[in-house]
Amino acid sequence: MATQRISDEPAYVLHRYDWSESSLILEVFTRRYGRVALVARGAKKPSSSFRPILLPLQPLHLAFGGDAEIRTLKSAEWQGGHVMPTGDALLSGYYLNELLMRLLARDDPHPVLFDAYAATVQLIASQSLGTPQTTLQIALRAFELRLLRDIGLLPMLDAETATLEPLSPQTPYVLVAEAGLRQAHEDDRTSLPGAQWQALQQALGENALFSDTVRACIPGMNELKTQLRALLHYHCGVKVLKTRQMMIDLQAF
Repeated sequence: MATQRISDEPAYVLHRYDWSESSLILEVFTRRYGRVALVARGAKKPSSSFRPILLPLQPLHLAFGGDAEIRTLKSAEWQGGHVMPTGDALLSGYYLNELLMRLLARDDPHPVLFDAYAATVQLIASQSLGTPQTTLQIALRAFELRLLRDIGLLPMLDAETATLEPLSPQTPYVLVAEAGLRQAHEDDRTSLPGAQWQALQQALGENALFSDTVRACIPGMNELKTQLRALLHYHCGVKVLKTRQMMIDLQAF
């Protein structure tokens, strides 16, 4: 890939940095090549064709090349579809991007995860699952599960991690960062019955669609939020993600 010219590559902009007075460094999530760093020369100029296109949460097709760690962006085309999310939906999209920036290594392809990301962005932009807040919560939980599974940080959800014993459908279990899935204790804030964990495992199977994961998250979306947040913070090495802190600060006003 290093010396190859890549064309017509599906991608999303995750983050952008100033590189010079006129250029940007982009972190992009591509379908076939994973997270890639690109320099967009002249992108800050008012006359640049890149200027109105290189926006987060928008489906793009990119062409790029070069043999350095940071490759050179050659062209970018917006693929249309949905308008830019606003408000809580926009912050939720930035949260997705922060997770990918923290947890994905560069040049490590995750095509199935890319498709899940694209579907999640579409969901949070359309807000089509009931109320806007319900849509956001379900979409984020489904993506968090897919992300953790695809990068190998999610234990099997149909067995206790320490013993590999199958779950009892009616018994409550909790997902703990250091111990995996275990039977819930009296002092655990949240838990889910074994039957729901088993349904989630099935919805994350090799042939399962992202829509299957979304549906499986609906019954336990509030309980999943606390447990998945703790697991993600643990693996990201932070107490609170920047986008999460931004949401907290905004709600305080």
